Amino acid sequence: MSTVTGGEAVVAALVAHGVDTVFGIPGTHNLEIYRHLATSGIRHVSPRHEQGAGYAADGYARTSGRPGVAVVTSGPALLNAAAAVGQAWSDSVPVLVVSPGLPLRHPGLGNGYLHEARDQGAAMAAIAAASIRVTSVAEIPVAVAQAFALMTAGRPRPVHLEVPLDVLLESGEAAPVRLPERRPAAADAASVAAAAARLGAAARPVLLVGGGARGAAAQVARTAERLGAPTATTANGKGVLPEDHPLALGAGLHLPAVRALVEEADVVLAVGTELAPSDLWAGPLPLEGRLVRVDVDPLGALANATPAVALVGDAAATLVALLEALPGPDPGAPAAERAASCRTRKQAESRAEGAEWLAVVDELAEALPRDAIVAADSAMVCYYGALANLPTSRPGSFLYPTGFGTLGYGLPAAVGAKVADPGAPVVALLGDGGIMFTLAELATAAELGLPLPVVVVDNAGYGEIRNEMIDRDDPVHAVTFRSPDFVAIGRAVGCAGVTLEGPAGLADAVREALAADRPTVVHLRIPSAPTTEGAAR
Repeated sequence: MSTVTGGEAVVAALVAHGVDTVFGIPGTHNLEIYRHLATSGIRHVSPRHEQGAGYAADGYARTSGRPGVAVVTSGPALLNAAAAVGQAWSDSVPVLVVSPGLPLRHPGLGNGYLHEARDQGAAMAAIAAASIRVTSVAEIPVAVAQAFALMTAGRPRPVHLEVPLDVLLESGEAAPVRLPERRPAAADAASVAAAAARLGAAARPVLLVGGGARGAAAQVARTAERLGAPTATTANGKGVLPEDHPLALGAGLHLPAVRALVEEADVVLAVGTELAPSDLWAGPLPLEGRLVRVDVDPLGALANATPAVALVGDAAATLVALLEALPGPDPGAPAAERAASCRTRKQAESRAEGAEWLAVVDELAEALPRDAIVAADSAMVCYYGALANLPTSRPGSFLYPTGFGTLGYGLPAAVGAKVADPGAPVVALLGDGGIMFTLAELATAAELGLPLPVVVVDNAGYGEIRNEMIDRDDPVHAVTFRSPDFVAIGRAVGCAGVTLEGPAGLADAVREALAADRPTVVHLRIPSAPTTEGAAR
């Protein structure tokens, strides 16, 4: 035990849990944390907005496999980060947001205190796995350990830690507490045996893989090969099975070819996916009586479809146990033939669906190395174009805001990914609407000197919503904008830049940007984009 301030105890606890990087913005109320961060050995990255800090921590977590940490101040700063917390919850990403709170003896009805929020902890508890508020310095080490337990034991989720301002400043006795080592556990033996019996007898198995399998890539590949199962993924599972693998169908569970394959299957093995509407688009898959499900979360094992057999356990450990229990030899050529047939149909569908964006995606595919990471935004070029058409080969190589569907995610997530894996080629892919939500993070990327291509595909506003208005026969209203000079903005904060009048030349621009000593804004104008709004058509 030693006598420390609350801020010192917070930083010591982060160090004890192996935190090497935090993304944050100092403010009046969190200076006691920053005082000790400065000498802690933890790297600090300064985004320009708290939403950017949260998304960068998310990108860091998805890329590194470790919790991302954001440190913000109270009130408006914390609420600025709330969209990122909601996205991390939706995509099961371990993000810890640390903030001050109002003093312990603050009057309940408020008195106009700086950054006063009526109940910021309740706001965060509504969108995170938990909001933990401590009441003494001595509680801080245990609270941080609890936060890491919530983020890493079972289904990963974001957590908010609130330390009242007076507790941050006061002194007390505290010693860091480390989590006991935990071995990932497989599902119970009876469930594994039941699943192995079904899968071992299957003639037409299919494997569906989600983000919960990111840490089980080797086991997923072995399972697919052992079963002879064509394998499709969700957006967050993209790359878990390299998309040049003979059994890989890639991402795009919503496409008719994947639905047809599932309808023909006698057993469907789903690993680490909630089979969410945001991945399926066209409604639930027909899985009654044929679904074997692996999920670390008992609730997740029941989400959106009831399994015939539920395997509740760590994906990697459970697949190892399942492989050991499966009878018989590995299947031969027919498995690859089934996959190839489905892949051909699926590729035709995905390229038709993403036709407007194919030239952009194909240029990117030409430029990006096999180990590249794409941080995508909620943009048409990403979900119609890149999701099912841009090949990836490693887990966590397609960072995308599924479910919650925030705009502005791609750029700060790319910063977080590049900080987590400096040797990996990283590209941010956004629309002109989305980048405006976190445009300030160009300055963050420039300050860090990141060789980061920031590809802005400009269709003059909110293209998806514009199309929905047209489909509804509504007036086209409030969705078409004149774009700023993104290259000039980038240069103003220290980036390089190039403007392209269409996709031609994008591959060369991205290659040059990956070799540069700073970020490069690649402003790609779509020649057919509208310039004015009008009545419904």
